[in-house]
Amino acid sequence: MRDNGRMLPTPADRAPRPPHRKRRVPLWDNARWIAITLVVVGHGILPLIGEDDAAYSVYLFIYSFHVAVFVTVSGYFAKSGPPNARAMRQILTDIVFPYLIFETIWTVVRFLLGGDFALDYTTASWTLWFLIALAIWRIVLPYLVLLRFPLLIAIAISIGAGYTAEIDSTLALSRTFGMLPFFVFGWKLRQWRITDRWLDLTTASTWRWRAGAIAVFAALLAVMPIAIETWRDLKLRRFMLYDESYVAIGYDEPWSGAIRLFLLLLAMLLSVAFLMLMPRRTTWFTAFGSATMYIYLLHSFVLFPLRETPILEGEQPWWVLPAMIVFCVLVSVVLSLKPVRRVFRPLVEPRARWLFRPEPMTATGTIVLPPEALPPLPAAPRAEAEDATAPDAAPGGEARKDGEPSG
Repeated sequence: MRDNGRMLPTPADRAPRPPHRKRRVPLWDNARWIAITLVVVGHGILPLIGEDDAAYSVYLFIYSFHVAVFVTVSGYFAKSGPPNARAMRQILTDIVFPYLIFETIWTVVRFLLGGDFALDYTTASWTLWFLIALAIWRIVLPYLVLLRFPLLIAIAISIGAGYTAEIDSTLALSRTFGMLPFFVFGWKLRQWRITDRWLDLTTASTWRWRAGAIAVFAALLAVMPIAIETWRDLKLRRFMLYDESYVAIGYDEPWSGAIRLFLLLLAMLLSVAFLMLMPRRTTWFTAFGSATMYIYLLHSFVLFPLRETPILEGEQPWWVLPAMIVFCVLVSVVLSLKPVRRVFRPLVEPRARWLFRPEPMTATGTIVLPPEALPPLPAAPRAEAEDATAPDAAPGGEARKDGEPSG
């Protein structure tokens, strides 16, 4: 419609548009679920690695990249802008509250099993270190990316942290600093628009890259069992955990940091190769990618009896290793199902709305006071409420009455 040459909005234009929903990319959900399933497998076969070289080879193969992938994916979706109220609230509801809940649960479990009731939130129980580290990474990232070469700085921090025993498992600082490069690497992948470029490739082009990725993993898988005793002597597993200083592992040489540097670069290469092998389309397990936190927090309760009892101690028949791998995959599938998520949602995704202030906030988190809380404004002159452009308006803003001089 037109009015004096101007376009007027039609009723269709005035109608509110439905909110835009971000489309989930199947590749990332596929990567999330397979990575977290490898985490479960790694924890499940841990009791076997002492006596079984095959289990130890599989363990080292998985640990050379699976946590790096998990952290890299987390970094890819991290926000590097100035933190606002919503971002800070998400850190509380998605990370801090679940950590406090599950750390309390583990304290009660240990007490019921005959231990002391020692509620210590500075020392994470088993898998909960990741929540502390993730919270710190999210908080630090906006400041770190203000600097030039944030990835190189993160690598330097990781290597340097291994030289001091003062950085330990308190608040998961050893792993937080040690794995910081993976988080920043994930953020850099987004800046480089790697996903967009990868998704734009033809199927034939992707398989040329995937052939290289398969070759990399095949070489790694072949090397692990061949030099298994060498890896034991080097204490490679302890290096891959990023949880101890070099001296604590048994290395006091100045070049000890070179081992961590090699493992960092290898894990980044393997993370990229891993993402290349992920299906770009929707699969039967794509929907499970949104349940990774449920799997991560709940699988430890399923595996706890196997870890704390002598069921898997000593030499085991050859079939125990593949059976444990299959069992762990099934655990991951079951914990991804909607009924399980519905039951445990209050623990894994606590909203805790009652804890937050009801007042609206600005984008920077500044509290907006309600009108009744503001001091009263002085009464405005009557003329300010009238049209100041009227012909009989005085220069000072006061209106003249008909016939009354302005001076």
